[in-house]
Amino acid sequence: MKFLTVIMGLLAGLLFGLATPISKSLLVSLNSFQLAGLLYLGAALTFMPHFIKSSLKQKQYMRSSAVVKKIGGIIVFGGIIGPLFLLLGLKNANSSSVSIWLNMELVATALLGAFFFREHLGRLGIVGLLLTIGAGVVVSFQETHSGWIAGGFIFLACISWGIDNQLTATIDNVTPQSITFIKGVTGGLINLVIGMIISENRTIDLKILSTALLTGVFAYGISIVLYVTSAQNLGATRSQVLFSTAPFWGILISSLYLGETIGVNVVLAMMLLLIGIVLTHVASHGHEHKHYAAVHMHLHSHGDGHHQHSHEGGEDVNERHFHEHTHSDIWHSHAHYPDLHHRHIHKDVVK
Repeated sequence: MKFLTVIMGLLAGLLFGLATPISKSLLVSLNSFQLAGLLYLGAALTFMPHFIKSSLKQKQYMRSSAVVKKIGGIIVFGGIIGPLFLLLGLKNANSSSVSIWLNMELVATALLGAFFFREHLGRLGIVGLLLTIGAGVVVSFQETHSGWIAGGFIFLACISWGIDNQLTATIDNVTPQSITFIKGVTGGLINLVIGMIISENRTIDLKILSTALLTGVFAYGISIVLYVTSAQNLGATRSQVLFSTAPFWGILISSLYLGETIGVNVVLAMMLLLIGIVLTHVASHGHEHKHYAAVHMHLHSHGDGHHQHSHEGGEDVNERHFHEHTHSDIWHSHAHYPDLHHRHIHKDVVK
């Protein structure tokens, strides 16, 4: 268990969960495009200094065709389509329902991972996904017809973010902060421009503007970086499981901040979701597998059986750090998650 990256995943869920009730209140004054744009611009502002200071080599990697395609997909699905569908759904449903429906992102991420991105989940993980789906169904019972339509928008948002999650988890050579900045500034500007064009009111109140940007800093900026770091070390599916604690915080704040009632079905859905989170995360597996030689950059520490390179100047290799390093061919067996180093094909070996 990679303790630090687990904590990062949980904290990412906390910060994102707080955004749901705050966003619902902001939608009274902003349209969906305007709010999506401001949230992501807030995220971009957080890490603009980091991106400006990032190494020339990292920026050169970002120009490669493979990375450009992945970042393009992250921007389109994660920075434009996903938040737009979320806010369209949030307009017509309770924040509590939306908070739990958002865990369909876990299901979308897992299915995409299993079929297209070589992620292994196992029996317990599958049971956890089914419980997550069950939680979404149970909470839907409190919604009206318009609420079900809103649920459809949330489901589309979750598919979009599922694609975003898997693309993000497979990118090396680029820091999470840089990914967040590019995604935020591009998606934010596109959404905001569209929102201002279709809005009858072409001005935004300063208090609303600052609240939206500040929410973006924490819920879409810091939260995304924490999630990306977790995903690169645990795999997209397991990181999404940790991120799935967001509804618990969203429901709590919705009750305190918006006065929404926490009904029996919401409590039952939260119980199903909690069990699903636990089951999905305890499911790891181990078997013999091969790592091929590679040269790349990502956040890492030594002593994990994969990073054996040397450092000059007496640097503490036990501390997590980011730089270009080389891997040699290696064949070994150990318990592992589908991180950047473990996206191999599973044939007959399932443990």
